[in-house]
Order: sequence, then C-alpha cells, then structure tokens
Amino acid sequence: MLEVDRLSAFYGPAQALFDVSLHVKAGEFVVLQGLNGAGKSTLLKAVMGMEVKTRGAIRYGRDAAADVDVDVDISRWETHRRAKAGLGYVAEDRRLFTSLTVLENLTVVARGDAASKAQVARVLDLFPVLKTMLKRPAAHMSGGEQQMLAIARTLMTQPQLLLLDEPCEGIAPVLVESIRDALLALRASGITLLVAEQNQLLAASADRLVRLVAGTVSAS
Repeated sequence: MLEVDRLSAFYGPAQALFDVSLHVKAGEFVVLQGLNGAGKSTLLKAVMGMEVKTRGAIRYGRDAAADVDVDVDISRWETHRRAKAGLGYVAEDRRLFTSLTVLENLTVVARGDAASKAQVARVLDLFPVLKTMLKRPAAHMSGGEQQMLAIARTLMTQPQLLLLDEPCEGIAPVLVESIRDALLALRASGITLLVAEQNQLLAASADRLVRLVAGTVSAS
C-alpha cells in the first residue's frame, strides 16, 4: 500500500531524513521507533506532504478499483490530494478545534451529510468514552480524551492508510490501552496503520517495527 524509496527530507537547508526506504503492506500495523530527533515525525509529514521538502519516491495505492492508480508516485501531490486519496494523519499536537465541541470536531470534517451520522456512530463505537462528552468543548478534555478525539476526527475522513504521530505520549496507561484496542480494531477492519510511537504496549501489538536512527532506517 505504501512504499517509501530513498526518501530524503529537508527543513530549509537542514536535512532530516537520509535515503529512507520502507514499505507498509495493506492491512499492516507498522510502528516507527527511535529517539527524539530520529526523524519519525518528519517521515510521517513527508508521506503526508506537509512542512518538509523531499527528494525520492513515495508510492501509494489503495486497490485496483480505487480512484488513484495502485503504487502511483504521490511525492509531488499536494496534501489535500493525498488526503482525498485515502491518507489520514493525526499530528503529535492533535490540532483540534478547541473552541468546538466533540461532536462539532467530528462533523466539521465529514464527507457528506448523508454519511455523517453513520460515520459518527462508527467512530464513537471505537472510543465509547467520547459518547458521554459530545457537547463538551475540546479545550475541556484531558490529554488522552483529546487524543481519542483527534483520531476519531481523522477517521471521519474515511482513510485507508492512517498515520499517527506519538498517539500515546503523556497519556494515562488505561487510555493507552483503549487507544491500542481501537487501533487493533481498525486494523481488523482493513485500515492500514503507520504509527510513530515509543510506548512498548503499542509496539508489542504491531505486526512489524521499523527503527530510525539519525534520519536513517537502522532495522526493520
């Protein structure tokens, strides 16, 4: 589903990734590991087409019947085009609309009113704690609750490949377990996952680990 081939990434003149190559198969749950500054967040941003300039290939495809060709090089696509093609991204800082309620955060990104209610029901089944706070502003939620909402909001766009940046950082263990269980349910439903995460509970549930060191892949 995703193939990164000799990808280098740059913040202005500073290089953050050096000829990184990796692949993620359809339906696979892959966790990126590495120390802070190793390039995990940069790699996810590069795949999504955000903030960094890149050199190399990023090939992506859903299936033969999708509205994009299988394994097409998307490295020059704008971010919105990648999202429309089925890539979903949850940033480390969550980027919620903090003045909006939980329900408003979910519905503001929904693709079409007809499917909105059904999709809201599906994401709330994954994160049942959100059902009790639909009218609560996002600013009045705990960090773990906000993280669940950030993932649920991205799922409202119906992604086929979900990119998550440190979803368990600074979150209570019980909520980490809830996020882990939700991600496993997503994998079981056919969604592919590429997650940057140091938490060992989440890593233990992955199909495969990829380790980054100083902007390069050291092991898979």
